[in-house]
Amino acid sequence: MEAVDFTLSWDEIISLSEVLKFESLYVRWKYGPPKNLDFFPLCVWLQNPENAEKYRELGINVYVGLWKGPTEEQLKRLREAGMYVICDQNDVGLSHINDPVIIGWMHGDEPDNAQLLPDRRGYGPPIPPSEVINNYVKMKTADPSRPVLLNLGQGVAWDGYYGRGVRKNHPEDYPEYIKGCDIVSFDIYPVVHENRAIAGKLWYVARGVKRLREWSNGQKVVWNCIETTRIHNLHVKPSPRQVKAEVWMSLIHGSTGIIYFAHQFKPKFIEAGLLADVEMAQAVKEINGRILKLTPILNSPTVYRRDAVTTDGSDKILVSPLALMVKVHGETAYVFSVNVEEKPVKMKFAIEGIPSGYVAEVYGENRSIIPESSTIEDDFTGLEVHIYRLARKHRDNS
Repeated sequence: MEAVDFTLSWDEIISLSEVLKFESLYVRWKYGPPKNLDFFPLCVWLQNPENAEKYRELGINVYVGLWKGPTEEQLKRLREAGMYVICDQNDVGLSHINDPVIIGWMHGDEPDNAQLLPDRRGYGPPIPPSEVINNYVKMKTADPSRPVLLNLGQGVAWDGYYGRGVRKNHPEDYPEYIKGCDIVSFDIYPVVHENRAIAGKLWYVARGVKRLREWSNGQKVVWNCIETTRIHNLHVKPSPRQVKAEVWMSLIHGSTGIIYFAHQFKPKFIEAGLLADVEMAQAVKEINGRILKLTPILNSPTVYRRDAVTTDGSDKILVSPLALMVKVHGETAYVFSVNVEEKPVKMKFAIEGIPSGYVAEVYGENRSIIPESSTIEDDFTGLEVHIYRLARKHRDNS
């Protein structure tokens, strides 16, 4: 079994946690997402508000996109369900400029991809970044009190994505697109992907998040989309284990909001495909429940991050199985870790100078690890997630 080693200084972890800024990502917007540090955006993409209560039961708290909306009826329905929304800035939306149910505006989806021609007989080039930026300025002029979300396509994670047309293999476009938003997200669905270059390589999700974080120089809020259905794939659909891994590799690599893609298109169209799949709906509920319990910690500063996906000088993609993120909340350090590949791996995590008496409680697994010579060792099966709570005493491990 492959082993991956990490070494950190306990004193450095604690000192960084004391100087890093601890505040909501959304403090600059009066009507943006809630500024409460107990809030974490768990979203669903382009769903009917009639299902808002059902999504709420899964831990979803934000709708992203409304079909031919927002309309008065859609906003009324979401308000009744206690659901926030990010939507187009149309006349109805602007008439609700002081309505807290709307927490953001959005661009049209995936402007970085080749665009359908007006006669619908083929595709032209992507929308230029300059046009996206101009539209952003218009939206911010009409309402500066909310953030603007831009969702980008697969090219964020995969330079060779043919859906970009003439801008395939032009990743330099993306730092320009990002200038046209406050919240940037992207989508790639590797479980159900039709191309062998991507299919089954879940770490492309992590790569896209990492690139958005780096391209925006930490100046933009980063979210991302997660697959939950077979979408167009008649032979493969994601498992709960794969969705859980994608969510946690997203968070560990720097995503601060999750958008679940819930549609199924084949063998028949089901808009609420996530709700129709009882097993997946329960899995998403459990994933969201864990995130919501850990939200104050997830919203605290990251004192250490070790990405699983990097590149060398020739832009060759290098993948290490384990990704790691460390946060500190009070006197407790949390180590979030995920295996981004299917093969098993052993982690050896040395924390130099950790005080005596500390144990690593494995969150939600009813077990603890006592460090030996300041080192924690643990095994990961393929795509497994472990969260360690480094504390002086045992606490509720629910």
